[in-house]
Amino acid sequence: MNLMSLVRRSLRQHALSSFVTILSVGLAAGLTMSVFAINAQTYDAFTGGKVGFDAVLGARGSQLQLVLNTVFHLETSPGNIPWTLYKEVAEDSRVTLAIPYAVGDNYQGYRIVGTTAQMFTDFTYREGQGFVLKTGGRVFDETKKEVIVGNYVAEKLGLSVGSTITPYHGLQFEERQKHQDEYTVVGVMEPTNGPSDRVLWIPIEGIYRMSGHILRGTGTVYRPTDDAPVPEEHREVSAVMLKLRNPQAGFLLSNTINNQGKVATLAWPIARVMSELFDRIGWVSRILTMVAYLIVVVAAGSILASIYNTMNERRREFAILRALGARRTTVFSAIVLESTTITALGALLGYLVYAGILSAAFVIVRAQTGVVLDAFKFDPALWMTPVGMIILGALAGLVPAFKAYRTDVASNLTPLS
Repeated sequence: MNLMSLVRRSLRQHALSSFVTILSVGLAAGLTMSVFAINAQTYDAFTGGKVGFDAVLGARGSQLQLVLNTVFHLETSPGNIPWTLYKEVAEDSRVTLAIPYAVGDNYQGYRIVGTTAQMFTDFTYREGQGFVLKTGGRVFDETKKEVIVGNYVAEKLGLSVGSTITPYHGLQFEERQKHQDEYTVVGVMEPTNGPSDRVLWIPIEGIYRMSGHILRGTGTVYRPTDDAPVPEEHREVSAVMLKLRNPQAGFLLSNTINNQGKVATLAWPIARVMSELFDRIGWVSRILTMVAYLIVVVAAGSILASIYNTMNERRREFAILRALGARRTTVFSAIVLESTTITALGALLGYLVYAGILSAAFVIVRAQTGVVLDAFKFDPALWMTPVGMIILGALAGLVPAFKAYRTDVASNLTPLS
């Protein structure tokens, strides 16, 4: 007798319990694959060193806060440093590129970063890959009120070349904090699939001259005027983004600035700083992983319960099969194959669950960080989880299979009264 025909008939006869079991296995597989894939991709995005800069120079304080503020645009600025320090570092032979950042304003909740044109002419965020502007766009004129918009911001707010924006003071959007300055969009960035997609970039001079801003570079109040250049002694920057000649340069600069100085902090290397963050919150990942494993075990238990609970009503069926010539091993194999089939169908469903969870995570993570998750990126969990669950399902079928194996033909063929 064909084993698969026995399995198909059993699944049809117990359609509801089989469906519920397949659903629970699918949810377990999808959740487990999602936990591992999202954890791996976010860890790689934040610690993989693909941000383009080697180090960040900023005000004395937390290196993590400095990196989150400047690289990922997620934190407040720890403070400002003098323009003279930026110039000093930019002229250091160990530094190949130094780009100043000035932050503190937003547009509709998206951060505005004041910087120089070097961000679009000299900077590369990947090997040989710099920021690219869409057709019709150009780099801003550092003397004018012009803005380049990140791809995600343009997409969400409907901005294009020629659009105008009016910045708001602070990193959080508040209508009453509106500035009087109007900026014209001169460029929209192509997607980078990173934090830069959520930023609006203006000339750093625009930050200094923004209505309501007061400069205190030397400790004295200075109010910029439209026609006079801002003296260097009154200029400040939130941070300086650095590319270094080699790792030794980073070690030497870190030792000089962090251990001997009292004015600034050098966050180097950026990947190490972010790794420390993930180390601190690693318990969250471990808890999610434990929950995923627990769900897998529960799913295996549901397979066992689903088949085992039908054994009493199926004893007569097995006895008839035996009386018709089916061997004990045939009945045994049919039960194991049934549990394996249920698990395999659940594992396939798990890929749909995984796709759904990744799609939701894609939207949330991109909106909050600019990082784009890839549902099709290979992860060992995408094959290890289904294979592991199929093996676990087969093992769960052994208990009812042994019970069926020991079914007594004579006693179970007794006519029902």
